[in-house]
Amino acid sequence: MGVIGVLGAVFGSLAALFVMIVIGAAVIGSSSSSDTSNPVAIPTYDASDEPSYEPSEEPSESSEPTPSRSEEPTQQPTREEEPDTTVTLNTSLKNNTMYRAGTLPRLTCQGGNASIFNHSQLKALILKTGNCMSKAWKPILEKQGFQFSSPNYAIAAKGGRGACGDYPSAGSMVPYYCPRNNTIYASTSAMARGNGNARGYGQIITWHGGIISMMAHEYGHHVQNITGLTNAWWSSTLDSSSQSGKLALSRRLELQATCFAGMWMRSVASSYPVSTSARSRLYWFYGQVGDYPGWPRDHGKPVNNNRWFRQGWERDKAYQCNTWAASSSTVS
Repeated sequence: MGVIGVLGAVFGSLAALFVMIVIGAAVIGSSSSSDTSNPVAIPTYDASDEPSYEPSEEPSESSEPTPSRSEEPTQQPTREEEPDTTVTLNTSLKNNTMYRAGTLPRLTCQGGNASIFNHSQLKALILKTGNCMSKAWKPILEKQGFQFSSPNYAIAAKGGRGACGDYPSAGSMVPYYCPRNNTIYASTSAMARGNGNARGYGQIITWHGGIISMMAHEYGHHVQNITGLTNAWWSSTLDSSSQSGKLALSRRLELQATCFAGMWMRSVASSYPVSTSARSRLYWFYGQVGDYPGWPRDHGKPVNNNRWFRQGWERDKAYQCNTWAASSSTVS
């Protein structure tokens, strides 16, 4: 199997980490060519495909985590006070209010010359770019009425134990987002150099933009969490009666986070910077990661990881990352 077999082991481990551990936590608490002008069958949406936004139905009682919302006022407004105006948010998968958010603002966020093989340099870059991600997502989500908060970070040189389990897990090198405490956990050495038989991202692409784009993917899970997409996904997962159905839902969730990562990398392309050649390397990189035969199909084929990263970059609007409305072939 060679490289394919090794990469399969890597992302099989990722499947066990996020799908099993993070789901539980939520409940209880193609070559490197420089030609990028001809996308290979990336999902196509026209403006007419933009979803309508009808208020979602009142939620029924279930074990689904409850989205945080501002509580109702405890006293009636006085004559001098304006009546309270409550924003009605649609937190469903296909018609979520966040799809109205549009494009991320273009921000100055320089990557510098940090080495991914130096813990202190990579950690500093992760935290710095994490702040940039918050500055990008905060205004467009708040404008739609979402209560925004930034995620926490736990970045270790080797690893540790987080609220959703060990990071990295045995034989894995991937970071993970824990919705239980809104924290992104990562091991710099595992991401750069690998862990056990799992190859690190740094062994696929040594430019730090590769790892930072993966951190933008984890941040994408935070966006899903604060907009209710995670809750809606988990509720749908509980309702699904088949393992194949649960895996299909997981793939849509993961590929959406990848699309959000593409949006953010595009938003800082001029300042980071992401040159044309670096962009081509990112596209190629995302064509190397994902599910492989013999392992759980919970993150999508490499070809679809490539497509959805490019979707976020090239189409560059929140509703273009609506994997829940996409054809099954693009999220296989």
